[in-house]
Amino acid sequence: MEEKLAALRRDVSELARASLEGIEISAHRTVAAVRKLFRAAGCDPTRYRPSSEALLRRVLKGEDLPAIHPLVDLNNCLSVELAVPCGMAAEGSFTPPLTLRAGQPSESYESLRGPFNLEGKPLLADAAGPFSTPITDSQRGKVTEGTARVWMVAYLPAGVVTPDMVLEKVSELLAKAPVAASTTTRRSPRPATP
Repeated sequence: MEEKLAALRRDVSELARASLEGIEISAHRTVAAVRKLFRAAGCDPTRYRPSSEALLRRVLKGEDLPAIHPLVDLNNCLSVELAVPCGMAAEGSFTPPLTLRAGQPSESYESLRGPFNLEGKPLLADAAGPFSTPITDSQRGKVTEGTARVWMVAYLPAGVVTPDMVLEKVSELLAKAPVAASTTTRRSPRPATP
C-alpha cells in the first residue's frame, strides 16, 4: 500500500507541475474562484492561503506531496488534482447540521498547526462551534492512526467544480491507491456562502 500511495503522490505532483507550467497560479480559474470565496468571508487569500493553493505552490517548487496518513494523503491528492481546499474530519468529531460561514470576532480553535484565529475566515461549524477551515483543520477533527471512518470536506466554488467532479476524482484516486475499504457518499445540503 505504501508504494501505491507514494506513486500516487508523485504522479499527482508531476501532473500538477505539467498542467500549471507557465501559468501564474493566481490566474488559474479554480484558484481564482476559491480566492473570491475567501474575500467574500473577509479573508485575504494572499495572507491566509487556501490549503489547496499552499499544496500547489509546494508542488510547483519541485516538492512532492508529503506522506502523512493514507487518508490524509488521499485528501491532499484530491485537493491538488481539483485545486480546491479539502479537509478531513474523523467521524464523530462533529454533529450535523453544519454551517459554512465567516469566523466571528474572538473565535479561534486549536488547529493542526497550533492556535488559529478564525475571525473573517471561511469555516465550518456545528452547534459546538467551528471545527474546520479551508486553510487548516482543527485538532478536534484530527485523523489519527485509530481513526476508522472520516468525512471528507471539499470547499467547492459554485459553477467551477461540481460535487460529481469530486466523486469521480475520488474514485479515480482510490482505484490507484485503495486506502479505504469502502466509501459512502453523502451530499450535504448546499450551505450559505460566507
